[in-house]
Amino acid sequence: MNTEGPAANDGLHLIPFRGLRYVPERVGSLAAVTSPPYDVVVRPDGLLHLESADPHNIVRLILPQATTASARHQQAAETLTRWLADGVLAADPEPALYVYEQRQGDILQRGVIGALALSEPSEGVVLPHEDVMPDIVADRAALMRTTAANLEPLLLTYRSMGSATGATAVVERTVLRSPLLATTTEDGFSHRLWSVTDAADLAEIHADLSDRQALIADGHHRWATYLRLRAEHSSPSPWNYGLVLLVDTARYPLRVRAIHRLLHRLPVSEALAALTGTFRVQRLEVPLPQALEALADAAAEGNAFLLAGDGAFHLVDRPDPGLLSRTVRADRPEAWRTLDATVLHSTLLDDIWRIPDTPEHIAYIHDTEAVVTQAELRGGTAVLMHPVREEVVRDLAREGVTMPRKSTSFGPKPATGLVLRSLALD
Repeated sequence: MNTEGPAANDGLHLIPFRGLRYVPERVGSLAAVTSPPYDVVVRPDGLLHLESADPHNIVRLILPQATTASARHQQAAETLTRWLADGVLAADPEPALYVYEQRQGDILQRGVIGALALSEPSEGVVLPHEDVMPDIVADRAALMRTTAANLEPLLLTYRSMGSATGATAVVERTVLRSPLLATTTEDGFSHRLWSVTDAADLAEIHADLSDRQALIADGHHRWATYLRLRAEHSSPSPWNYGLVLLVDTARYPLRVRAIHRLLHRLPVSEALAALTGTFRVQRLEVPLPQALEALADAAAEGNAFLLAGDGAFHLVDRPDPGLLSRTVRADRPEAWRTLDATVLHSTLLDDIWRIPDTPEHIAYIHDTEAVVTQAELRGGTAVLMHPVREEVVRDLAREGVTMPRKSTSFGPKPATGLVLRSLALD
């Protein structure tokens, strides 16, 4: 692999790599060894489910279980080494970019997986839009450092003019061929993967992406991890690149969903009592789908949240304007100050409930039903959010303004375990 990095500000530079993939004959099924991204796995139930699905499930690499952090990371490295030695995982014979397709009903997402040259936010090539937690970055860095591998791709988006040219043309030609692998996971999504090794196809992708700008849709902590690890190694090196999936959202629009909060130590009754006189609160004795509809209607008019955990839903909206002006920073754009995530963190969590943003107090859960169930089981409060529009995210990112962490969930997310990148091979 050529490890020379591109000059600053010259767009996206995606290069082939020798992908590590499961050997189908050595596992029960490809579906049984895949996982959602590490931060989407609901613990402990989802983790145990994945571990029991197949002894070689990828979760044993991305979320290894041991008594200390260093033991977890070492365990993952040893597991990866053993699977390679046993032929459970094997490297493809030549470097490739990979076309990846996900489909469920009328949802169709296609993109290109490759090793992307890393760039700082100030260079304006890859745009983050969310803040990150240093402890999570440190943990992911230790895992990648110990395994010397990118275990799952980030999801990045860019926008073409919408026509089937350049990288998109290569994608749509490639999917007419037989795939390297095809599987359907238990969430109903079908997944197919192809390798692209033809020099003309690779050149077409390179030329198309060379003046593109990408938005991080999913994987801010892993991107920050890539940058940290690059800084630790002399350049040029394989650490100048990170594993990503690039999707042209002009051709294949992503869905944007909210990421919900589970407040472990705050019962719903206490959460509601603290809101007296600052927000309007309405109790909704309706099923979850209807409660979410009420949230969407309220969110169209202003900041709104849905609290759950006591067997009912409570719509929280119409915050006191004086409270917002006192608790929300005034030195940010209007689009940032009016975000639900901004008001949640600045006004509710920091000022009214006084809950620190640490794992002991807050869990971030993507699945709506799961967060409600967890709150009811644990006596905590689920805070359900309404999703932000993609154009708002992109506009703020272009202004260099980051949103509160876990403000959005773009999807569908790539399945983890279909293709890995070993830096030892590069």
